[in-house]
Amino acid sequence: MDPRANYLAHREEIDGAIRAVLEGGRYILGPEVAAFEAEFAAYVGVRHAVGVGSGTEALHLALLALGIGAGDVVATASHTAVATVAAIELAGATPLLVDIEPRTFTMDPERLEEAIAAQRATPPSASVRAVIPVHLYGHPADLTAILAVARRHDLRVIEDCAQAHGASWNGRRVGAHGDIAAFSFYPTKNLAALGDGGAVVTDDPALAERVRLLREYGWRERYVSHFAGTNSRLDELQAAVLRVKLRHLEAENARRRAIAAMYDQALAGSSVALPRARTEGRHVYHQYVVRSPRRDALIEEFGGRGTRLLIHYPQPVHLQPAYRTRARLAPGGLPHTEQVCREIVSLPMHPHLTDSQARTVTEWILSWDRAAVKGA
Repeated sequence: MDPRANYLAHREEIDGAIRAVLEGGRYILGPEVAAFEAEFAAYVGVRHAVGVGSGTEALHLALLALGIGAGDVVATASHTAVATVAAIELAGATPLLVDIEPRTFTMDPERLEEAIAAQRATPPSASVRAVIPVHLYGHPADLTAILAVARRHDLRVIEDCAQAHGASWNGRRVGAHGDIAAFSFYPTKNLAALGDGGAVVTDDPALAERVRLLREYGWRERYVSHFAGTNSRLDELQAAVLRVKLRHLEAENARRRAIAAMYDQALAGSSVALPRARTEGRHVYHQYVVRSPRRDALIEEFGGRGTRLLIHYPQPVHLQPAYRTRARLAPGGLPHTEQVCREIVSLPMHPHLTDSQARTVTEWILSWDRAAVKGA
């Protein structure tokens, strides 16, 4: 990932937008935030977007807006950034962690169904109120099946779109399928601010209004709280930057897909397992994640060549020290999640990666493969 390269690619536009905000003198919840909210809502295909302080806070406020809190259970994946689970706990609810489909790395709808049934049959049977499907690495979760499960069990659906700006399912962009959705604009995301930022999107005007109130102390009029809220405001500088970058998002996602196609073609006969995309989904390759039982040796190989490979994510949430005793697990445990986390590694992926750099990545992997065969 290279956030600096993205800034340099759009420096003139970004610098101009920042300068206009600085000279305008309005720095919090002003015209840039309002304009970005309208533009981003139109891009996602919903009626409302509300800018907030981060992706974690977007999830937290979405849960609060739905009335989810203490005594409620929210199902999600364990193979995700810890922010997904942290937001559930910030709302006072209990996470119920569900296994993934090993080919797409996203929530397995069949395991979700089993987890809901088991939770309701096991005393004390706190109510499963919602599900958070995570569109991980830029690949949409199976929204058709997950929404069907949610309808059968009267669950609210909060899409975690932090890694999937511009991804789509059956022709509609993610964020437009569930009751409400959360986006992050952390500097490494496909749509990236120059600091923290997030947004909550929804078609429901009542939910949108509640999020607007929650993000600023519950104020309808200044200094008068109508209910307890918090401080989670997207600032004008970040909104101005995001407006610039939103204009380039589709082209940059297309470049990510082109790099992924180069990787797919060059590595088709290699020892690493390549990411799979469902035909219903449009992948935007926030990460290009491969699997290998020799993952650590591959990381060492790249390190020896001066390139660091990252693991997203080395430990599932339920095995991390802070959550081992707190999160509930679906019946049968999470075997696919645990196996995947032992084998995954992310190859270099950002829209400013050159064809030459991408070819170098594949050549190193193929050379590493050949050396392993010779040494066997």
